[in-house]
Amino acid sequence: MNRRYFLASSSAMAVLPLPTFAGQTRLHLKAESVIQQILPPGDGTTSMLGFNGSMPGPELRLSRGQRVWIDVENGLDEGTAVHWHGIRLENRMDGVPMLTQDLIEPADTKAYNFVPPDSGTYWYHSHYTSHEQVARGMMGALIIEDDMPPDVDHDITVLISDWRMKKDGTLTDEFTDVHSLAHAGYMGNYARAFLSQQDVKQGDRVRLRLINAATNRIFSTLVSGVTGSVVALDGMALSQPRLLTELVLAPAQRADLVVDINGPVGFDMVTPQGPYHLADLAVSGTNTNRKTGPIAALAPPNLPPPDKPTQHLTLTMMGGAMGGRHAGDNIWAFNNISDMQAEPFGSFKKGETVRITLANDTSFPHSIHLHGHHFYEVHENGTLGDLRDTTLVNALESRDIVCVFDNPGRWLLHCHMLSHAFGGMRTWVNVA
Repeated sequence: MNRRYFLASSSAMAVLPLPTFAGQTRLHLKAESVIQQILPPGDGTTSMLGFNGSMPGPELRLSRGQRVWIDVENGLDEGTAVHWHGIRLENRMDGVPMLTQDLIEPADTKAYNFVPPDSGTYWYHSHYTSHEQVARGMMGALIIEDDMPPDVDHDITVLISDWRMKKDGTLTDEFTDVHSLAHAGYMGNYARAFLSQQDVKQGDRVRLRLINAATNRIFSTLVSGVTGSVVALDGMALSQPRLLTELVLAPAQRADLVVDINGPVGFDMVTPQGPYHLADLAVSGTNTNRKTGPIAALAPPNLPPPDKPTQHLTLTMMGGAMGGRHAGDNIWAFNNISDMQAEPFGSFKKGETVRITLANDTSFPHSIHLHGHHFYEVHENGTLGDLRDTTLVNALESRDIVCVFDNPGRWLLHCHMLSHAFGGMRTWVNVA
């Protein structure tokens, strides 16, 4: 598309009045067709999928440790399911058809219920033909409130995604074209961020919750007009705040920031052609009451500490364009096997600590997501690094993770470049 559409103007960044469900224990989400203004106002609207009449769907704000019931009504003309990404919940509530639940058929409703054990930034999205349903818009933010919130003036969600569309705003429907599947995935030619709040004051201290909800795109993101720190990744608090620089968010990854506002705030994607503008946060007035001080760490997560690993497994990513041959029967494979199999990749006892080497033997990066758990990324010196539920493994590189498999059930393990998952990068583990 021409540069007018590739570099979105500031007029495209009006904040949508997205509804928020906060402090409720019984919620209702209806998956349905929606009409959304994705392009700048005055350009064409886009026919999409969403929840409760909006895209993104309503932001859900829940209390840690308190059971919530969420009725998901299927108003589509096809099946669907909803995955509560990053939540360490009961297996039967994880939202993966044919593995943890039956499909929600058109006009049916499924009652999900779970107790979120960890505060932090999460999200929800379709997990049925997700390479298409998420690309069409079935996504929303899921926030688990802190028991003791940090001292900030505002708490703002920034949900980022991209779409492949025509100049009139019509989505293309080539979600399974083989070229995209075999390369970096089906990516959009237009991107933007949706903010849950429109403006702040100079001098405010703000928590920003960034979510990469794109199906395939890695967002290298710069936040201007602020100084501050990264305080959490994938919902898990860092032991010490980390200086904010350029953020690299693979599909499904999140980052929480605590920042001080010192100028006009912008969110930009770094590209070889220059910055691609995603959103603005308006700054008006001055906060004269805020006394700046060190940014404190969030409360540490309550996860079981890892023991010495009792198993060391290797998951090798194979296939794709310019990749090596493999024995799987799809475009991509794990360990020479494509798609879901009858037998799990790994079987673990409840509470067992396992080390997994994620070896990327392909020409493209992959964003590997484990359901129902968080894991430690392992540094090259063997020490444990950040807690994540999704890790980015670059082309022809490898990364070790260590996980305490303390959540019983059958858990999906897949590439969250959703085109790659559709193309064969899906397996599962069993915890008993």
